[in-house]
Amino acid sequence: MMKSIVYGKAPQGEQVDQFTLRNEQGMEVKITTYGGRITSLKIPDKNDNFEDVVLGFDSLEQYLEENPFFGALIGRYGNRIAQGKFSLDGQEYTLAQNNGENHLHGGDKGFDKVVWKINESSEPNSLVLSYISEHMEEGCPGRLETEVTYTLTEDNSLDVEYKATTDRKTIVNLTQHAYFNLSGDFANSILDHQVQINADDFVPIDENLIPTGEISTVTGNPFDFKEPKAIGKEINAAHEQLRRGNGYDHTWVINNPESGLRFAASALHPESGRKLEVYTTEPGMQLYTGNFLDGTLPLQNGKGFYEKRSGLCFETQHYPDTPNQENFPSVVLEPGKTYSSKTSYRFLIEK
Repeated sequence: MMKSIVYGKAPQGEQVDQFTLRNEQGMEVKITTYGGRITSLKIPDKNDNFEDVVLGFDSLEQYLEENPFFGALIGRYGNRIAQGKFSLDGQEYTLAQNNGENHLHGGDKGFDKVVWKINESSEPNSLVLSYISEHMEEGCPGRLETEVTYTLTEDNSLDVEYKATTDRKTIVNLTQHAYFNLSGDFANSILDHQVQINADDFVPIDENLIPTGEISTVTGNPFDFKEPKAIGKEINAAHEQLRRGNGYDHTWVINNPESGLRFAASALHPESGRKLEVYTTEPGMQLYTGNFLDGTLPLQNGKGFYEKRSGLCFETQHYPDTPNQENFPSVVLEPGKTYSSKTSYRFLIEK
């Protein structure tokens, strides 16, 4: 149920392959070794029409150009680190400032821009990718050996499992940056998607999109998604946090962090009946509503451009800027320990 093609060549000449996983229900996902990117994910609607529901491009060449991390694996640190600096055991490390004055999603050449190797898998319909990030790559200490396994199940789930080890103390925060639009028509916005988030609290940000260090309740404000509601219902509300993020671009503190793999969020497109449920072992999840898409990137098949809010991301992760925030759950990985994380994207139909 898995096949591969040569997808092209990376800038340094490495061959890039694209793998297709397909289950007995007809669900299909395509993943490239360049950045471990999900380039296509086809699922049925309530009338059994299969359409792609992740934003992407037609060719490797487009992924090699500047783009907002479409479908990519993110590392060594997902999200922002203030001023591109952090300290570990009294030593300060300097990272690329690739998002204003901040470090974002691994820097100038994060895990989204490297060619991953293929490892053998004993499981059916599993693609195992590995990458070694050498000591001080993008400014981070430690030789980090990372393995990510994508598994397509027969119940229409795409499971993503992360493992990493290091030879020196370092920081790790891995995630997946797929943009979803469950309508299957990327000319539509995601404002009609009904979203639910299993969180009583969220992480407020300052003017530079860096956490203030506080944890705030969602009760009584536009960040309350404890019951499903349309993304568009309050996204333009007069709220300082929405102004700072240009919409939703925040981390929610997922309830019951000690209980392992648990429900984090869901999105339903009412017209098509397509529903996505996200389960994770991570303490947080960033909801990003495509606020900085600006109509300059071409849709697949040349049928227009990706406009603002044409996709949303559920980035399961630790909180932004954790290395500089003493009160946040730690992202430090020590030698002899294994970083382990799992997220499951489950696709359903509501008729």
